[in-house]
Amino acid sequence: MTRRQRKNLIRIGISLVLFLVLFTIDHLFPLDEIIKNEKISWILPASLYCMIYLFIAYDILWKAIRNIFHGQVLDENFLMCIATIGAFAIQSYDEAVAVILFYQVGEFFQNYAVHKSRKSISSLMDIRPDFANVIKDGVITTIDPEEVNLEDIILVNPGEKVPLDGIIVSGTSTLDTKALTGESLPREVETGDDIISGCINLTQSLQIKVTKVFYDSTVSKILDLVENASEQKSKAENFITKFAKYYTPIVVISAILLAVIMGVITKDWMDGIYRALNFLVVSCPCALVISIPLSFFAGLGAASKAGILIKGSNYLEKFNKVNTFIFDKTGTLTKGNFAVTKIVPEEKKEEILTYAGIAESGSNHPIAKSIVALAGTTNSSYSLENVAGYGVIARGKKTIHCGNAKLMEREGIEVIDPEEVGTIVHVAVDKTYLGYILIQDQLKPEAKEVISYLNKTGNTTIMLTGDNSDIARTVAQEVGVTEYKASLLPQNKVEEVEKILNNKNPKDYISFVGDGINDAPVLMRSDVGISMGGVGSDAAIEASDIVLMMDDLTGLKTAKKISKKTMIIVFENIIFALGVKIAVLILSAIGLANMWLSVFADVGVAVLAILNAMRCSKIKK
Repeated sequence: MTRRQRKNLIRIGISLVLFLVLFTIDHLFPLDEIIKNEKISWILPASLYCMIYLFIAYDILWKAIRNIFHGQVLDENFLMCIATIGAFAIQSYDEAVAVILFYQVGEFFQNYAVHKSRKSISSLMDIRPDFANVIKDGVITTIDPEEVNLEDIILVNPGEKVPLDGIIVSGTSTLDTKALTGESLPREVETGDDIISGCINLTQSLQIKVTKVFYDSTVSKILDLVENASEQKSKAENFITKFAKYYTPIVVISAILLAVIMGVITKDWMDGIYRALNFLVVSCPCALVISIPLSFFAGLGAASKAGILIKGSNYLEKFNKVNTFIFDKTGTLTKGNFAVTKIVPEEKKEEILTYAGIAESGSNHPIAKSIVALAGTTNSSYSLENVAGYGVIARGKKTIHCGNAKLMEREGIEVIDPEEVGTIVHVAVDKTYLGYILIQDQLKPEAKEVISYLNKTGNTTIMLTGDNSDIARTVAQEVGVTEYKASLLPQNKVEEVEKILNNKNPKDYISFVGDGINDAPVLMRSDVGISMGGVGSDAAIEASDIVLMMDDLTGLKTAKKISKKTMIIVFENIIFALGVKIAVLILSAIGLANMWLSVFADVGVAVLAILNAMRCSKIKK
């Protein structure tokens, strides 16, 4: 709670106590009977209630007056002032004070709720670095991160924020990435690892070579997304804004007509004015104007705490309608790194791996690296011949052939025909076939669970990949997508998405999930583009509408639950607020509602709607 909020709470508390004391005394010993002169008997109760009124309502009165001079006449402050001053005019002093007092209670709940929701988003703003320690010629200089150049070496001490993206050139440490990814567990890093700005260094000093200037860094892009998220309003918010713009003048005109018509019909002008004042109090659109944006704000805050950046409430609203999910394969459903998954025959595993490690030790190809990493062997006495499109021949004490089936066929070596799908590396020594190594791109451990969830909740799941049909079919079967397309170039992916968009039902919405730079056109073309933020390319993050900072597909489940819950709460508030207000407006018009009921229809409904909106921020991961 802020200092201003505490100050307002104290003012409300004092006003409430004074009002209850005065209200009790007035009903036990009527204040208007103390002065016997009927012409001035009203002065004492009016003065006492007026003092409480001014103490609690001075800021509302000032806002109403200030807004009149700014051309904003018909807002909720104006409605409250007219209604309560009118109540004083017809000597309903207690009701006038009660209306403005409980209106302030509603305002307090609104400010507190907005502040609480804003904290979950503004916590991301704390990732902005204040300085960078640049090392030049052995001298450390502290400068603004915006002044650091590419290739500069910066020092990040324990407890400091990493100011810029780069590569660790010296040191090992532990990083707190919670503000970026929502992940509570720290991340271990060492020399050679990539590091992104916004993390907090926890244990030991690191020297980092800068690979991105500040304006291109991760922290700068995230801050830009957060700061601009509120500008992208949902259809519901835009509707409420337009609704309030036309609704308020209509209500004021209706109240005037009600006072005149009822005065003419009943010949009791005081009763007509009282009904009109009730009408004004009830009609204040606070419940909708406050709770709808607050619901979206709380939803965006809940998403940010879970490491999901949604670029605006319009995308939160739209994501709830998404019923077709299109996935890229490599880096999205799979880890995007090759690993040895099987060696055949099993009894020759160590021998096959040792010889393959020798042959592949001179290559930088990802497949070769995966073999060498597992084999742990080094080559000191073999000469290596790289046969393009076939594999490697290593000559030394023995001759090792390591490559695909075409290499073995060229050398006249018979091989086992493998049943598995993936990259097959055959190994032979002195023309004697030993066996093969199966290398596959590993599935993300959460991929199957997430696809299963999406399928069970009525969504269509499609995989698009540039890999061949055998690999695509295997991955599709393992994760459980309903459809897949293989051997696609980047432009083919766009064409496939265009086909789906052109053939879809108008009520259907499509989301593409990808991570690579070649996915950027498809991310932009889909209704809701989702990128994997942690290792995703800058282009993919820029083109997407939702960023999963943890590179974890379970963020899709969380985002889907947040969007669904937010939209349910939005419609609950709209229906509840309009339903109660319309009912009490009718009762006010026919004279069956007093100002106490009107206070509930305005402030009570607003408070309940605000409390309901705050449920958006309570989302389990």
